[in-house]
Amino acid sequence: MTQTTEKASPTATAGHAAPAQPAVDFRTEPAKYRHWSLTFADDVATLTMNVAPDGGQRPGYELKLNSYDLGVDIELADAIQRVRFEHPEVRVVVVTGGIDRVFCAGANIMMLASSTHGFKVNFCKYTNETRLYIEDASENSNKRFLAALNGTASGGGYELALACDQILLVDDRNSAVSFPELPLLGVLPGTGGLTRIADKRKIRRDRNDVFSTLAEGIKGKRAVEWDLVDRIAPLSRWSEAVTEMAREMADGLPSGADRKSIEWSRLEYTVKGASRIYGNVSLVVSEDGRQGALEIQLPKDDAGWPKSAAEARDQGAKWWLLRTLRELDDALCHMRLNLPEVGLVTLRVTGPSAELAAKADSLLSDNHWFTTEVRHFAKRVLKRYDNTAKSFYAIADEGTAFGGLFLELLLASDRQYVLNDADAPVSLALGSASFGPYPMSNGLTRLETRFLGDPTRVDALRDELGQQSFVVLDADTADEMGLATSAPDSIDWDDEVRLAIEERVAYSPDALTGMEANLRFAGPETMETKIFGRLSAWQNWIFQRPNAVGQRGALHCYGTPQRPEFDYRRT
Repeated sequence: MTQTTEKASPTATAGHAAPAQPAVDFRTEPAKYRHWSLTFADDVATLTMNVAPDGGQRPGYELKLNSYDLGVDIELADAIQRVRFEHPEVRVVVVTGGIDRVFCAGANIMMLASSTHGFKVNFCKYTNETRLYIEDASENSNKRFLAALNGTASGGGYELALACDQILLVDDRNSAVSFPELPLLGVLPGTGGLTRIADKRKIRRDRNDVFSTLAEGIKGKRAVEWDLVDRIAPLSRWSEAVTEMAREMADGLPSGADRKSIEWSRLEYTVKGASRIYGNVSLVVSEDGRQGALEIQLPKDDAGWPKSAAEARDQGAKWWLLRTLRELDDALCHMRLNLPEVGLVTLRVTGPSAELAAKADSLLSDNHWFTTEVRHFAKRVLKRYDNTAKSFYAIADEGTAFGGLFLELLLASDRQYVLNDADAPVSLALGSASFGPYPMSNGLTRLETRFLGDPTRVDALRDELGQQSFVVLDADTADEMGLATSAPDSIDWDDEVRLAIEERVAYSPDALTGMEANLRFAGPETMETKIFGRLSAWQNWIFQRPNAVGQRGALHCYGTPQRPEFDYRRT
């Protein structure tokens, strides 16, 4: 891993020793891709999957038949970000395979069989977030995605196709789409797969049932009839059919030819044991490795801030706000995959004032393509925070600046502790960011979710804001309006926060993960909450059952002469 010489925050201390396994690095770029190639022709991008069999993220398995692991998905996520920021002129992205008769065989089975349970869950979560980012780009970035299935798409490979807007399947008498997890592996595509064929493509229940039990899948005209794909094309005119369909999709969107791109530059950070120190974000891990202190440091003033969306675009990835969001996103991924023992993370946003923090929102409401992309990126980072299986406590004490977009991080936390001290006044800045642009996975704002039982509280906060871009609330007012879990004075502050932290880290992490997943998404269920809810429940449970992972479970017997042995009792 590349290390930089960037200086750490003076308050940061070295964390405990680095994990035994090499830390996952989420940074990459097209020149370093091993599994994808990204090419451009005017307003059409082509993303070709050609997985290097020997390019696994760790030793012990071979990535046959375009099967994927976390490293493959890290490249895919990077490619999607680059298409959005570096190629705003692109209107259609063609996702296809680079191997004859195979699009993608799905997640690599040997990788799954040899992974810890926690890694499997976090891998599935990252994979699903990446597919949701494709759908978000389609909804918000003047782009459409065409899955050009040049061969069979199985399991997660078909899930990737389902995330695209349209699916074209080659009609060569062999290529099919399939969900073989249940008949072959004793598990199921119970997150993105089953959810998308039922909720997104709205295929009939009985057909879904049949499809999900056919290991060989469905191909040709029947796949079109059942709406599993949108079109088929013979091998003899495959290239022409892909081009025609992509052109048809692109012509249905406004031109983006006048959009000036930015460079999606490499993130840099300093590694200190398990801790990472970025430019504006620091994640410091305690000596025992059980707690993390996440701090976002805002600029000292607004000198050098862009005055318009065009100026923000000119600053590109160096714009402090975009840089901060990227650093926070990387820190969250680091916590998930590299720091499984960290159970509780305290969050502080520091800066001169919450008022200054709220001022950062003004440009994000502009409809310029770049600030629109940054706004949606902020939405995705906040959702990553929501979906991270750690306990988050927001600490608003002296020197903190929770305002506007950064107030959303406080509201996204499991608890909010706000110091109420006249000698060290603390305030929160409520802005328009809390009333719409950053919905949770349930489709509601964090305020609407927080006050689901009393919507009048949201109305009262909106009235408090009025026509202003933001309003500053002192600790007493914030507490009265329901924005604080607790607002102790300086006499009780240290003891109350310390006891809350000590209590939390003493609980079962399994029970806490289940509790938090149940409590964070109150209200309506959406396709997105189903995906992550099922990931935390069905997939979490099934991947621990002996029928899947026992010595004679389906995952261990796959690819061997042995047949799996099942306990046939229903639970």
